[in-house]
Amino acid sequence: MYTFEGRIRYSETDSEGKLTMASLINYFQDCSTFQSEDLGLGVACLKEMHLVWVLSAWQIVVERYPALCERVVTGTQPYGLKGFLGYRNFFMKDEKGEYVAKANSLWSLLDTETGRPSSVPQNMIEGYRLGEKLEMDYAPRKIVLPPGGDLREPVVVKAHHLDTNHHVNNQQFIDIAMDYLPEGFPVRQVRAEYRKQAFLGDVLVPRVAGEGTAVCVSLEDSEGMPYVVAEFTRPER
Repeated sequence: MYTFEGRIRYSETDSEGKLTMASLINYFQDCSTFQSEDLGLGVACLKEMHLVWVLSAWQIVVERYPALCERVVTGTQPYGLKGFLGYRNFFMKDEKGEYVAKANSLWSLLDTETGRPSSVPQNMIEGYRLGEKLEMDYAPRKIVLPPGGDLREPVVVKAHHLDTNHHVNNQQFIDIAMDYLPEGFPVRQVRAEYRKQAFLGDVLVPRVAGEGTAVCVSLEDSEGMPYVVAEFTRPER
C-alpha cells in the first residue's frame, strides 16, 4: 500500500468549503503517479518504453467530502496485472483513520507508436507489489446509457483539458460531465467508462439521461459515439 499525507486546500473546495469530486480524483491520480515515480516507473520511464497507461473505468464511492484544512491520507494499491490491464484501488482517510472515499479503477497499457494494447512488461510486474482488493461493493465496469436523453451545448476540447499524454485527462471528463447534473445533486458514487481518447480541438456533445437517484452523462462525438459515459448516483434517502 502506498500513501501520502495532505491537507484540504482552499483551491480544492466548492462554495460550501468541501472537497470537490474533481479534487478528490486529482488526489487519487497524484497518489498513483507518486508511487510510479518513486518506483522508477513514472512518466519518463513510460516515454522511454513508448508506453502509456490509459484509464478505462472508475468507480468512486464517497462517504463524505472533507472540509477545508482537514488533514487526510490518500492511498493506492495495485491488485491485479493481467495482459495489458492493470487493476488499482484508491482510498482517502481522515485524521481518525476513517474512510471518506474508496475507489476502484481499471487501466489499459498502450503502445504509443501503434496505439494498440501492450502486455505489462516484467519490470512493472516486479515493481508493483500487488496487494489485496479493498473491501467495497464493486459495480460492473460497463455502463448502460438509458434510452433517449437530452443533447446539450457541445464543448470544444481546450489546452487546459489535456495532460502529459496530450489527451483529455480522466478528471477533466468527469468535471465536464458534472456540469450537466441537476442543481444541488449530491454525488455519492461516480462510475465512468472511458471508451476512446479525446484530443485538442475535438468536440464533445453531452447527452444527459436519467433522473431521481441516478443521472448518466455521455460525452459523444458528432456521430454519437461516446468518449466517456459517466453515471452519478446520489445518496439513498
